[in-house]
Amino acid sequence: MHHIAERITTDIYRKVGLAADSLNRECYAVGGCVRDLFLQRPSKDIDFVTVGSGIEVAREVASRIGKGVHLSVFRTYGTAQVRRGDLELEFVGARRESYSRDSRNPIVEDGTLEEDLSRRDFTINAMALCVNASRYGTLIDLFGGEDDLARRIIRTPLDPDITFSDDPLRMMRAIRFATQLDFTIYEPTFEAIKRNAGRITIITRERIMDELMKIMKSSRPSIGWKLLAQTGLLKLIFPELDAMRGVETVKGRGHKDNFFHTLEVLDKVAENSDNVWLRWAALLHDIAKPVTKRWDDNIGWTFHNHNFVGSKMVPRLFRKMKFPLNEKMKYVAKLVELHMRPIALVEDEVTDSAVRRLINDAGDDIEDLMTLCKADITSKNAEKVKRHLANFEHVRQKMVELEERDHIRNYQPPVDGQEIMETFGLSPCATVGTIKQAIKNAILDGEVANEHDAAYAYMLSIAATLGLMPVASNQE
Repeated sequence: MHHIAERITTDIYRKVGLAADSLNRECYAVGGCVRDLFLQRPSKDIDFVTVGSGIEVAREVASRIGKGVHLSVFRTYGTAQVRRGDLELEFVGARRESYSRDSRNPIVEDGTLEEDLSRRDFTINAMALCVNASRYGTLIDLFGGEDDLARRIIRTPLDPDITFSDDPLRMMRAIRFATQLDFTIYEPTFEAIKRNAGRITIITRERIMDELMKIMKSSRPSIGWKLLAQTGLLKLIFPELDAMRGVETVKGRGHKDNFFHTLEVLDKVAENSDNVWLRWAALLHDIAKPVTKRWDDNIGWTFHNHNFVGSKMVPRLFRKMKFPLNEKMKYVAKLVELHMRPIALVEDEVTDSAVRRLINDAGDDIEDLMTLCKADITSKNAEKVKRHLANFEHVRQKMVELEERDHIRNYQPPVDGQEIMETFGLSPCATVGTIKQAIKNAILDGEVANEHDAAYAYMLSIAATLGLMPVASNQE
């Protein structure tokens, strides 16, 4: 028995082995679950390969587990899935594959275990662990996966050019695994990704975005984005982000590299939040800098309104990337638009009314906005960073005080449009909006208390300047 089998903490491997033995079938745990046993990472999905029909073994396993089990058979693909609770077992017969040039979907035929392992993407995912009782725990490692795990490298079992040309999604997977595991991509494998990058165009957006999402959920997402840039994949799958790379110099003055700045901000946000959409907001916060970049002889490089332009780019990017066009998109666009505001407060005087407006505009996303803004304070100048952080804390303190006192977050003016119309006998019109906005502004500016009677009195005074008088029924 290989020492790795001693790390198996669940008896499901033995149960599957006994089911396979009852059918006289060879059966192996393969791929990610074997890799994760080495890395001591938990695995909820366990893949098994049998020599012969995987569906028959799955049926036998399901009948033995019994209670609470769910069996799904995918006859077209020759696979079956057994689910119980959060445990997912996948069964397939050993197979070999051949590809046509214009598709990543292979022609699949029955094959040997060796052929099955050789068709897998990386050596660390091409190991098998026998679960039959007579050879339980025997490791089959034809391509040096165990050594590659020890060396922390991502390498293809066969010629990488063939591997990536056959299924170009594997280029994304190489980068995703390097990011998730903090491994290095083996040099010849890395060079093959560069050579085959153009093949990525046959992969659907949804598949690409699935890999990007996994990169974004990693503890240091910047690893993946740097690798995407270095391999040439980034400019093909996300040209707007690729456009942020590099520094332009005019009259001896260069701006900072906005790509590397963005990745620094992204990693800082990732340290402080598991919210993947906040991480996307960090990645996109300066996305409009390349399109708003201008040289000014008096002040140097400018990126005027890049926050507003960037927020308008978000829906288009989400549509292109096949991301949800719902409140997640609106959330990211809103944070991109507001990301300059807290720092702008720091640089101007921190007035109560400006802080109230920020709290009101950000609503329930104010804490996420502050996490993003704090991460955005980057500079090689330590003194400047220290000064900015101190100012930032001043704004944060002011926010806490005002929120406790004025309850401004997500606030609606205490006098609504309906009451304005009833008071002055108006039907819906621009004047109602004007009065409502004036009340809101007065409360945000601290001129009027955030309560009904004060707001009502203010409404009467504003209406008088517009020549409006309350209708008789309201005067009684």
